[in-house]
Amino acid sequence: MKRFRCRCGQAVFFDNALCSACGATLGFDPGSMDMLALQLDGEQWLSEDGASWRLCSNGRDFAVCNWLVAAAGEESRCLACQFNRTVPNTGVADNAARWARMEQAKKRLLFTLLELGLPLETLAQSPQRGLAFDFVEDERSGHGFTEGLAHTGYAAGVITINLLEADDVAREAQRQSLQEDYRTVLGHLRHESGHYFWQYLQAGGDIRGAFRELFGEESVDYAGALQAHYEQGPPPDWSSRYISAYASAHPSEDWAESWGHYLHIYDALETAAAYDLIDQSPAQMSMPRRIECWRELSVSLNELNRSAGLADAYPFVLNTAVEMKLSFVDRVIALLQTPR
Repeated sequence: MKRFRCRCGQAVFFDNALCSACGATLGFDPGSMDMLALQLDGEQWLSEDGASWRLCSNGRDFAVCNWLVAAAGEESRCLACQFNRTVPNTGVADNAARWARMEQAKKRLLFTLLELGLPLETLAQSPQRGLAFDFVEDERSGHGFTEGLAHTGYAAGVITINLLEADDVAREAQRQSLQEDYRTVLGHLRHESGHYFWQYLQAGGDIRGAFRELFGEESVDYAGALQAHYEQGPPPDWSSRYISAYASAHPSEDWAESWGHYLHIYDALETAAAYDLIDQSPAQMSMPRRIECWRELSVSLNELNRSAGLADAYPFVLNTAVEMKLSFVDRVIALLQTPR
C-alpha cells in the first residue's frame, strides 16, 4: 500500500473518508491511484486540480465506500463497487458495519491487483471471463435466512464470502474450529482471487506442465480431497512442502494459498517501502530479493507483535518448496500482465 497525505499534509489511511486534521472530505481515485482531498461545489466535488467528482453511491447512501466516480460519467458506483453482485441487507442490525469491513478488504485486494497491472473486468462486462463478489448470509446469522450454510469460495467468476467472516467473534470461532493459524477477510479474498486468475489465464502447454510439477495434478477429485483433509488432517510433513496445512488438501488450494501469500507479501513490502522501513519497493525487486526481504521483515513484525502480547503477524514459514511456488506465481502474473 502506498503512503497517502491530505492536501494539508496530514498522513491519511487508504480507508479514510475524512481528514482528521483539517476535516476535508477524502476519496480514492483508482485512475491516479491516489487519495484526493475534495471541496463541495454545488452537487459535485472538486479536487485541487479542478477535476469534478461524485462520491460512490455506496459511500453516499450506506457509508461503506470512499472511492470516487468521475462526474462526467453516468455510473453511480465506483470501479470497485461495480464488481459487487450481491450485497448485505443493510436493514439488518450490524450488516452495514460488516459490509464496510468487506469493502475495506475487497478494495485493498483490488488496489494490489491494479498495482500489479492484472486484467479486471466485471462479470456484467464479460460473462465468460469477468469477476463478481457475493457477500451472503445463511441461517447462522439468525435473520430469517433459510440456507443452511453459505460457503466462502469461488465458482464461475464469482467470489463468495459469508458475511459472518466480517464478525470477529464468529470468524475467530471458525478459525479455532479448523485449527488455523490465520484467518482474515482479506486473506479469504486474496486466496479466492487466485482461483479466479488461474481460470482466467486458461493456461496450457509449458505453464500447465510447470504447475503440475510444483503443485500436483489438479484434476484429482476435489470434493474427495477436501473431505479427506477435514477428516484426516494434513500430512505430518506438510510444513516442509506447503505454506499452510490447508494448502496440502488439493493442488488447486495449494495454488490459491500460494497466490494469496504472494499478494500478502507484495502489499506488505510496498507498505514497508512507503514508510521507509526498506529501501526498495517490491516492483523494483527480483523475486528472490522479495523473499529474502520478507523473511527479515516478517521476523521483525512477529517480534513487535510478541512485544505487545499479540500473536505473530505472519505465522508462516517460507520453505524451499514454497519459494518455488511463489516464483511460479510471479511467472503467472507476468503472463496475466500481457494483453490477451
